[in-house]
Amino acid sequence: MIEVRHAEEQEARTAAKLTGKEKAATFMLAIPQEYSAKLFERMEDEEIFQISQAMTKLGSISAEALEELLNEFTEQLSSAGGIVGTFDATERLLLAVLPKDRVDQIMAEMRGPAGRTMWDKLGNVNEAVLANYLKNEYPQTVAVVLAEINPDHASRVLSLLPENFSMEVIMRMLRMEAVKPDVLNHVEQTFRTEFLTNLTDTSKQDSHELMAEIFNNLDGESHEKFMTALEERNSDSAERIKALMFTFDDLTRLDGGGIQRLLREVEKEKLALALKAASEDVSQLFFSNMSERAGKMMKEDMDAMGAVRKKDAEEAQTSIVQTAKALGDKGEIMLATGGGDNEMIG
Repeated sequence: MIEVRHAEEQEARTAAKLTGKEKAATFMLAIPQEYSAKLFERMEDEEIFQISQAMTKLGSISAEALEELLNEFTEQLSSAGGIVGTFDATERLLLAVLPKDRVDQIMAEMRGPAGRTMWDKLGNVNEAVLANYLKNEYPQTVAVVLAEINPDHASRVLSLLPENFSMEVIMRMLRMEAVKPDVLNHVEQTFRTEFLTNLTDTSKQDSHELMAEIFNNLDGESHEKFMTALEERNSDSAERIKALMFTFDDLTRLDGGGIQRLLREVEKEKLALALKAASEDVSQLFFSNMSERAGKMMKEDMDAMGAVRKKDAEEAQTSIVQTAKALGDKGEIMLATGGGDNEMIG
């Protein structure tokens, strides 16, 4: 799934609105790397983790805030309009001062489920995902895990395990005495390195998938401009993005049931606007899945609109595509993307 960082979309904040950790993160991002490296070398792991976590959530910091925090760098930084703290910027900075495996662990901790301890993080993992992993572990190990996480979450995980296996786990939990610290530490370390790290890696969205979603939301003119430029610079990436995109024309791949489900979700006025700029195939698909009366009313609405701006029609199409994708994500309709041999020509 796509990961758009909301922190970067927020308006730049003033120094008064920053917490102590955010001020420290701003300072570390703003000063030259050789100085921040020396500071990181003198910190404990927990301090590095907390400041790094603040960096990734920092978002935009106004030049005024920087002036208050870093007087000696005011002229240099205000000319750039501030700084932006992101996962990538944080990772680059940490790589300059720490071994890669340590940086990977810190970043995985922050990208993974929320929570200060490993048990907190496991408690925030979807119960179906956790149950799917635990069913391959020894019953005694599962008993230890379920005893450490929130009982409400543990009950949901337990209900999703195979029946015979879950009874084994229950019996182990009933007979379980206080778990020795070394055993608990071993289980914790195993789940931290094998489960949470893998969970983080598999949840990262492919960059081409991310760009396909972004391109899906561009207006027609911008889409054509950027795609043409990308085709000139990297034709392979352009083709991958096209193959991953789902466009308004791709709605012709839906069956009658899918179109009818989509019709129940889409506002009639928005559909009328979208169909003003649609291909004959797409228009026919929608009309053929409406009643004769509904189709007649839709055409009357379209005629009453007269000429519409192309941009408005394309925005309506984008909105309908997003609705279709949301229904597809829920499994309520089956979607197929264009591109390659299946690319639709409007």
